[in-house]
Amino acid sequence: MTSQHTRTGAAAPTATAALPRSRGGAAAAVRAPLTVGVEEEFLIVDAGTGVPTARADEVEAAVDAELRDQVGREFHATQLEVGTTVCADLDELRAQLGRLRRAGVTAAATVGCQLLAVGTAVVEGPPAPVTDDSRYARMARRFGAIAETSGQCGCHVHVGVPDKALALEVCNHLRPWLPILQAMTANSPFSAGRDTEHASWRSVLWARWPSTGPTPYFRDLDDYRTTVERLIATGVMLDEGMIYWYARPSARYPTVEVRVGDVCATPADATLVAGLVRALVATVIDDIHAGRPASRVPDVLLRAAHWRAAADGLEGEAVDVVSGAVLPAWELVDRLVARVEAALDRHGDLDTVTTLIETLRRAGSGAARQRRARSEGGLREVLSLLARQTESR
Repeated sequence: MTSQHTRTGAAAPTATAALPRSRGGAAAAVRAPLTVGVEEEFLIVDAGTGVPTARADEVEAAVDAELRDQVGREFHATQLEVGTTVCADLDELRAQLGRLRRAGVTAAATVGCQLLAVGTAVVEGPPAPVTDDSRYARMARRFGAIAETSGQCGCHVHVGVPDKALALEVCNHLRPWLPILQAMTANSPFSAGRDTEHASWRSVLWARWPSTGPTPYFRDLDDYRTTVERLIATGVMLDEGMIYWYARPSARYPTVEVRVGDVCATPADATLVAGLVRALVATVIDDIHAGRPASRVPDVLLRAAHWRAAADGLEGEAVDVVSGAVLPAWELVDRLVARVEAALDRHGDLDTVTTLIETLRRAGSGAARQRRARSEGGLREVLSLLARQTESR
């Protein structure tokens, strides 16, 4: 949940090459590399107990001055957000993610608390106060208990596109692939000290907001604008910034924003997801320019697939929303990689993504790692694992 008043480097305006809007089979699309950036949200917890603590202002103020413009507050005062600058390659992105995380970890330690890359609080505290921001205060009043949690942390990937109309078409094409990306980021199995039996409990809590869910299919930009205006008029959201669909044209920047995942356990995990999202956007842009239509998958089936992703993560089964088949989640991951292989190669990302995929396959999802830690040493070991992963490279 990003404030319209909060600076984030991830989505700064990009210098993406304009793409000719040819609809012929021999599309003349300029295959310039697409830019990418990532926003990550982290939970601030008491270093001794692991209970979320509302100290975002102190942590933000303690961040090194040279990085402070890439750090901001979030909806709850128990959260800190960081954002990379616009990146051209994955090595640069991963380096920035690691640097920003370590800066946040150091700042939190300076004021006596801890920063964790986790979707929900392992050890629950009372509902967190809302950050001192007039827009957030209005949201809290309007939506009441929906906003009353100790903080939920996600990962948002921005990919540069030349205009909002194309971004909207891209979102139409992304819809069938977002559930498996959600499964790959699952990193919140615990809440209030217990296993929720979901790999991503954050996804379940997040879905309570009335403007959250699968991205609707839109005919064109006018259809999108009319729908947004009507949703605001109903009171479902206060403004366009409250569009919490799993992919959306950014309200502030010339990007497609994919916001379906938990905050990733490590910078490597986040880099993998960002590389796949960029390659998927590039692939569907090729489809658009070749005149290939997006699959019109029913929203109800997409919601079922997203719930299954939240429940099973990578370690169970997933729904192929095009065929309706239920199959091992890793089979859909492999299909996704095959689908975007040409775009990965074009961006110079194929070797990096292949290596990171195999690392993820061996280690398991963030949720699986947390569950292993609990079996070995209880919740204290889970918190220790999260701390180590947060500042890893």
